[in-house]
Amino acid sequence: METLAQICQIIVGCGLLNVWLLRFNKSTAYRGGTAANMLEEFAAYGLPAWSCYLVGFLKVTSAFALLAGLIPTLSVIVLPAAVIVALLMAGAVAMHVKVGDPFKKSVPALSVLILSAIIIAGHWPAA
Repeated sequence: METLAQICQIIVGCGLLNVWLLRFNKSTAYRGGTAANMLEEFAAYGLPAWSCYLVGFLKVTSAFALLAGLIPTLSVIVLPAAVIVALLMAGAVAMHVKVGDPFKKSVPALSVLILSAIIIAGHWPAA
């Protein structure tokens, strides 16, 4: 399970950095509503612009934490980062549902939610 969780950490960490640092101002088939970039997507959800920057900060910070957590001495930061990502992805799926997007647009957020759940399971303290 540890190896699977680490693979998921790499996928989620790199994926979030790609979306928030490289594709922030780019159009994709997965943007909510008819949005052409991240700020428009948050507006389509009825959210204020500041929330986009807050979510971006949380996602980028969590992405770096997931990647840094691959270093054994830093593994303690993985669980909180994965929980934050999971909560944000659940919110993203809810926003797609809120605006009536087709299921296809929710697939990336749902996929990252599932990968985050695997990371959480792999780092959950043993009873």
